[in-house]
Amino acid sequence: MPDAHFADEYLASLYDIFENHGRADEKFYLNLVHSADRVLDVGCGTGTMLHAARDAGHRGRLVGIDPAAGMLAQGRRRGDIEWVEGYLPAAGFTAEFDLVYMTGHAFQVLLDDASVLELLRAVQRALVPGGHFAFESRNPQARAWEKWTPDKITEAVDPHGRRVRAWHEVEQVDGDLVTFTETYAVDGMADPMISRSTLRFISAEHLDHLLTAAGFAVDERYGNWDRCLFTPASPEIITVARPLASTA
Repeated sequence: MPDAHFADEYLASLYDIFENHGRADEKFYLNLVHSADRVLDVGCGTGTMLHAARDAGHRGRLVGIDPAAGMLAQGRRRGDIEWVEGYLPAAGFTAEFDLVYMTGHAFQVLLDDASVLELLRAVQRALVPGGHFAFESRNPQARAWEKWTPDKITEAVDPHGRRVRAWHEVEQVDGDLVTFTETYAVDGMADPMISRSTLRFISAEHLDHLLTAAGFAVDERYGNWDRCLFTPASPEIITVARPLASTA
C-alpha cells in the first residue's frame, strides 16, 4: 500500500516542489539513461527523471512503473512515455530493458530481505543480457534520520498559489527500520496533511549479500553523486549492478 504522500494526488503534486527541485542525483542517472536505448524507472513517482531524459533528447523506449495512482497522475500528463501502475514483480516484463533504475531512495521502501530479493529477481527478468540495474540507498552509518526534526521547516508555494510549510518527525527507530511522518501545513486549510512512512536503512555489506544471492555482481559503487568512492562515512550507497545469469 503506497504511503499517503504518494497515493494522494494533492500530496503527489507537492512532491516535485519539495523533493525534486534541484535534485543532486539527476546528472548521475541521466548519464546512465542516455547510454541505454530501453529504460525502466521503477518507483518512477511523478516521472521527473523520465521527463528530463526525453527533454534532453532520449529517443528510445522510456517506461515508468509505480503503484501510487496519485504520483502517476502527475506523470501521465505527458504521453511520450509509457506509464504502468503497479509493482515490478507483477508487471511481467521479460528481457525488455537495457537499464532498470530506482531513484529517490525508493529502494528503501523494501522493508525485509524477502521483498528485496523479489524485486531483484524481477529486475533480472526485465533486463536483457548485458543490462544493468542502478539504485541508491542511504548509508545507515551516516544516520540521516537524526536530522529529520520538526524544527527544520521548508516552505514552498503549491500549484494553487498557497504557502505550504513541510517538516519531518521521526516516530520510531527499530533496528534498521525508521518510521517517520511528513507534515504539510497549507495556508487556508484548517488541519495539516500528514503522511507516515517507514524506510529500511540497509548496510552495504548486507546489501551486497542480497545482490549476490539474487545473482547480481556490483560493477560500480559510489558514496555520493559526484562519483566519489564509497566509504563508511559516505551519505549514500550508490550501486550499479549486472545479472551474472538468470535465476528466474
